[in-house]
Amino acid sequence: MEDEILKKVKHVLNDWNPLGEYACKIHDLNEYEIEANDILFNIDFEITSKRPLEVKKQIQKLVKDVLTQAFNIDLTNEECRIPTEKIYQILHEK
Repeated sequence: MEDEILKKVKHVLNDWNPLGEYACKIHDLNEYEIEANDILFNIDFEITSKRPLEVKKQIQKLVKDVLTQAFNIDLTNEECRIPTEKIYQILHEK
């Protein structure tokens, strides 16, 4: 099940592709697998006990922080909104 969640989050990040054309220059990108792992590792999975807005804020912060640190890029909250929503939905499917 966790592998399936990781695949789905990788897919979200890869479709979003915040690196744009620069992504092809990173040889070990592997469809953002490391970044997806980092995001999932740091999410508080007691997700059902929290309000959706709090959970989305946590996911958005992780998406923004992980990708900023990994690639030294500046992302806005608005740029992270759609991938955050998709990741939130993936976590609620499980």
